[in-house]
Amino acid sequence: MRRLCREALVQRVLPEEDRAGGVIRHDLEDTSVNAVLDDARSFSLFSANRLIWVAGAESALPRTRAGAGDADSGPSAGLAAYLRDPTPGTVLVFDVARFEFEGDDKAKIERVQKFYASIPSVVEFRPFSMDAAGRLARDLAGKAKLNIDRPELDLLVESLGGDAGRIAMEIEKLSLFAGPGHRITAADIARLSPNAQGANLFALVGALGRGDRQRSLEALDILLKEGEYLPLALTFLSTQLRLALAAQEAGLRSAQQIQSHFTQQGIRIWRDRAEQIAQTVSAFPRARLERAVEKIFQADKALRDTRPDDRVVMEEFVLGVTGK
Repeated sequence: MRRLCREALVQRVLPEEDRAGGVIRHDLEDTSVNAVLDDARSFSLFSANRLIWVAGAESALPRTRAGAGDADSGPSAGLAAYLRDPTPGTVLVFDVARFEFEGDDKAKIERVQKFYASIPSVVEFRPFSMDAAGRLARDLAGKAKLNIDRPELDLLVESLGGDAGRIAMEIEKLSLFAGPGHRITAADIARLSPNAQGANLFALVGALGRGDRQRSLEALDILLKEGEYLPLALTFLSTQLRLALAAQEAGLRSAQQIQSHFTQQGIRIWRDRAEQIAQTVSAFPRARLERAVEKIFQADKALRDTRPDDRVVMEEFVLGVTGK
């Protein structure tokens, strides 16, 4: 998104004749805000219009919290003074890329926002929702002319946790791998994409729902060969099956109903996950789903025993769910 933003700014503010020398880059790891402002105030002999992109903008913050909010002195005050009389034809961008908007970085982002409060225009690159990540994947796959069907593309997005940067990288990798004419399969994704074990987790869910013991054990064997941490896999199965059971008990059938219902309950469910839950609901008869949730409790307890054999515990779980 930063790249797209930068490209759009170049197209918007720099005429063709200014683009060769009109983009100036600074990094506040190596220079100061005052030096950047001095550059912004100067006029270029080569370009009437300039775009000054300042990376590492978070580096300008005072090192101590006591000085973090002092907007009346230092670089923050200098920036505010410049913005009262900015240089015509110059666009100045301060780029903060180190911190996220949630978790441990939230307080740091708030400090950054306070420090740069005099800047009137703010663009936030927040993490993509799973729906937005799916749309991005479809757009990128279309631009790359990647021969991939929707289920496989959804699998890629799910296995990468909706991370937009990784989705872009993996689609580029798949495009180079496939070449012209080759259709991307789930097996290709499993071979080339990290964390693609999610494909086999869903294969295991589907086989359990059908009561297909052989296919369930095969899917479990693949997970083991790929190094899947089985207690984590069981946690995923627990969440998936419990949500499916709750959806069954509420009489939900479509992905739209499931997404709406859980959102009202305060549980964040994206569209693709709602479709996965709907598929699980349709795959499991009610009695088998209830038995699966019960067996998950027993397997979780067994995995917590002293020196458990994870494979044996999971195989017993499969046998219990697929039994008559």
